[in-house]
Amino acid sequence: MAKTSAARKQQSEIRNQKSAISAKKRSPLELDRLIHERLRLGIVSALAVNDRLTFNDLKHQLRSTDGNLSVHARKLEDAQYIAVEKSFEGRLPHTEYRLTPAGRRALEKYLAHMEAIIKAARN
Repeated sequence: MAKTSAARKQQSEIRNQKSAISAKKRSPLELDRLIHERLRLGIVSALAVNDRLTFNDLKHQLRSTDGNLSVHARKLEDAQYIAVEKSFEGRLPHTEYRLTPAGRRALEKYLAHMEAIIKAARN
């Protein structure tokens, strides 16, 4: 069992190294795929204009399902683009999201990139 766990850890490290190498090779013309996905862009954009939003606020604003929103929010959290605070109000879970400085920088970079693409397409 320990050998399997060690093998999995080694495979994970190899994948992370390959991902880092491919990120360095990525063209500056490529969009940030993490933000570019529709729901994730909606989450980051909504949090850019609001200090904090609850899970239900985001779900209603983005017209998303619980599962879809939680999966995409987790990806943004893993990338440290958003911060999540979970608590309970009585017996009900309460989840709040906020945009991190790294998330704001990534959004600004993404928007500048999109503006450059639009400008180039119009010329």
